[in-house]
Amino acid sequence: MTLVRPPAVAGAFYPASATTLAHDIQAYLDAVEADDQVSHDHPPKAIVVPHAGYVYSGPIAASAYAKLLPLKGRIERVVLLGPCHRVPVRGLALCEADSYVTPLGQVPVDHTLDANILALESTEVYDAAHQPEHSLEVQLPFLQAVLGGFKVLPIVVGGATPGQVAKVLDCVWGGPETLIVISTDLSHYLNYDTARAIDQRTCQAIETLNGDAIHDDQACGRHPLKGLLETAKRRGMTVETLDLRNSGDTAGTRDQVVGYGAWALWERAP
Repeated sequence: MTLVRPPAVAGAFYPASATTLAHDIQAYLDAVEADDQVSHDHPPKAIVVPHAGYVYSGPIAASAYAKLLPLKGRIERVVLLGPCHRVPVRGLALCEADSYVTPLGQVPVDHTLDANILALESTEVYDAAHQPEHSLEVQLPFLQAVLGGFKVLPIVVGGATPGQVAKVLDCVWGGPETLIVISTDLSHYLNYDTARAIDQRTCQAIETLNGDAIHDDQACGRHPLKGLLETAKRRGMTVETLDLRNSGDTAGTRDQVVGYGAWALWERAP
């Protein structure tokens, strides 16, 4: 029996129409400067992207996804980590589904590393956390648009420590066929100027690979993010800030905004 995880937020966070969705994603990508795309020679190993409704965070996410355009046909596995918003998770949760579905089609779930991940502490299979979760789902249409065919390894992250997340990342790191995607928004429901100041501090922490400087109110996906930063620091990776804005810059008012950022991380050049 094939288990399918259907879309939970199509028609809310992004268009339910495949035609409209593909058009909107292409428009976001087209708005990214060509000079900001990456060469084939040294692609990013990981990106950090926001997960709000596309009208709010789509332009910011596109600045990272544009970096992946030269990688179409080269990425076989996307390891996708995001926070839980609806169903609490104690550590890190895999799913049993054989595929995630979006209006753009099915994305097969890669289960080849499940046994290795589940051998680590604080990991489990917990479908209930995946079913309503938008932080992973909203990344998939962008990935489908820029990468074409690939398998996804979706992981919902709850109250895991940076070390626990880092161990999972080491387990799934792979080579150039594997991309790591961390899904997180930044500050929530502050006025525009306050949000910008806090998000700038978060940006500095990411640029210096200093997860300890990211506190609870700075990023809803702080747990997977801090795990990536710990791994990146140990591996000697470099990071580039691609965009840093908030909903007051895109489609919302400025009295209560949500912060968004996009970053790309590279391994040492061979």
